[in-house]
Parts: sequence; C-alpha cells; structure tokens
Amino acid sequence: MPVIMLGGIYGGIFTPTEAAAVALVYTLPVGFLIYRGLNLKTASSAIIRGAVNTGSIIAMIFFLFIMSRVMVMEQIPQQLSDLLIGISDNKIVILLLINVLLILIGMLVDDVSGSILASIILLPVAVDLGVHPIHFAAIVGTNLGLGNITPPCAPLLYMAGSVGKSQFAEYLKPTLRFICLGHLPVVLAVTFIPDLALLLPRLLMGVE
Repeated sequence: MPVIMLGGIYGGIFTPTEAAAVALVYTLPVGFLIYRGLNLKTASSAIIRGAVNTGSIIAMIFFLFIMSRVMVMEQIPQQLSDLLIGISDNKIVILLLINVLLILIGMLVDDVSGSILASIILLPVAVDLGVHPIHFAAIVGTNLGLGNITPPCAPLLYMAGSVGKSQFAEYLKPTLRFICLGHLPVVLAVTFIPDLALLLPRLLMGVE
C-alpha cells in the first residue's frame, strides 16, 4: 500500500485525496480475504470512526474560516504586522519571531488548521518583508511539522504514541534529540535559504 500511495502521488497519477480512496479499495479485499482481520463489524466501526474524524475536521475548518473573516474585518493581520515590524525592522529577527509563532500554532492545532491560521495572520507580514509566498509556504510547513511534535501539546506526537501503544517517557528523549539535531536545523535552513523552497518552482514553473 505505501508503494501504491506514494508512487501514485509522487508519480503524478493521483492526488493525496485520491490516494486515500485507492488505499481503501486496496485495503478492503486484503483485509477481508488475505489477512482476514476485517469483518463487517470492524469495517463498519472503522467507517464510522473515519466519518466522525472527518466531520470534526470539517467543522473545525468551517469555524476557522469564520474566525478568519472576523480577523480580516477587524484588521488583526495588519495590526500583527505593525506589531512585529515595531519590535524590529531587521528581517532576520522578524523571521525568527514568525518561526516562534508558527511553532506555537503547530503545538496547539493540527497542520491543516495551522496552515489556515498562518496564511491569514502571518502571510501579509511575510509578503511585506519580501518573502515569496512559495517560500513562506515552505516555512509554514516545516514549522508546523516541528510544532506538531513539540511537547507539551504536540498533537501528532501523542497521536503517534497512542497508535504505537508507547508510553510518553519511552519516546520523549529520542523525540527531543530528533527535534534539536534534525528538525530544527531544517527549519532554520528553509527559513534563511530561500532557494531550498524556490529552486524547483523556478526550474519547472518559471517562478520568479
């Protein structure tokens, strides 16, 4: 299944959403006929859980869009931009502050909600600094990924622990090591080396 999904996505055969549907079509016969771990009861329970999770995400995104409209009407993004620029006119300092805010957002909400909030609140600030929107998207992605696995909130970290049936103490130390030595340097590199995000778009799409 990973070969089918990742190969299809990176090969341009289907989108991530379509890959989920393909994975389902693959999983049902394998689960029912080969591994025999699925039956009508477990399959229906999984479908219900999936529907509940999807519904909760859609509801959350709906209210985030409402909040975003209110924030735009109240000019909160512009106020935040003025606040950050008022702290310092140094681009490096402001980018570091944006990174901190994105990590905090990632610690509190999932990556979808965090991406929406970041585009609403911080994109105008980044554009005012001269940051390309594609570069900003890369900054958002790496920072939210870091926030999602950073204690104390770390929504993705706790979810992974529950899936792996591991105690928090078991994976805390290796996670912190990975964050400090692996993920954080990548975040800083993506933030301050724009070509890491813009090289391929420039070569393949003619992005300036």
